[in-house]
Amino acid sequence: MGHKVNPKAYRIGPVYTWNSRWFANDTQYRKYVREDIVLRDYLMKQLKTAGIAQIDIERSINKIDITLFVSKPGMAIGRGGTGLELIKKQTAQLLKKYREIGDKLKFEIKIEPIKSMNLNAHLVGTYIADQLIKRVPHKSVVNQAMGRVMSSGARGIKVLVGGRINGAEIARRERFQQGTVPLSTIREKIDFASTPALTKSGYIGVKVWICTT
Repeated sequence: MGHKVNPKAYRIGPVYTWNSRWFANDTQYRKYVREDIVLRDYLMKQLKTAGIAQIDIERSINKIDITLFVSKPGMAIGRGGTGLELIKKQTAQLLKKYREIGDKLKFEIKIEPIKSMNLNAHLVGTYIADQLIKRVPHKSVVNQAMGRVMSSGARGIKVLVGGRINGAEIARRERFQQGTVPLSTIREKIDFASTPALTKSGYIGVKVWICTT
């Protein structure tokens, strides 16, 4: 079962919780889901240089709480908080497009630092994808990334690279693993991320599993 579903979705409840936490009726559900998708796409692009890895959205009756988990909080906040204020202003303008006239718009953005970027699957996958776009040999990139993860205290890491690797005419998949990654054990904390890399030969998919406990 662990090989057929998203490892984080498989562990929602015992280990992880939902990244979007709210309740809506039939008419509001569609609007809220669309807002969450637009917000995540926008903030992930704007804060990519700050090492953003996760966005949690929690809604109450008339308020939206957005928590950004980044590896470089100083770049996201900016000097004197100017960066955070700019993000709030642009987010407010973005949300107004999906709000009806008369709807009260209250939201708060918080920034939480990530303790170890080498133990975050999204950041590790983004690093590998960026290096593949720069045409760095995939084996050296993956081995270097896995070495950093293991030296940071992880129990195991698995990386799957698929596509026209190194510009090959026939697509293939290559798997790399160090340590142990028990995907079928629910109590184990497995971080997972899937990141595409758009190269000159087409998309190369990068999947990363990290066992942190």
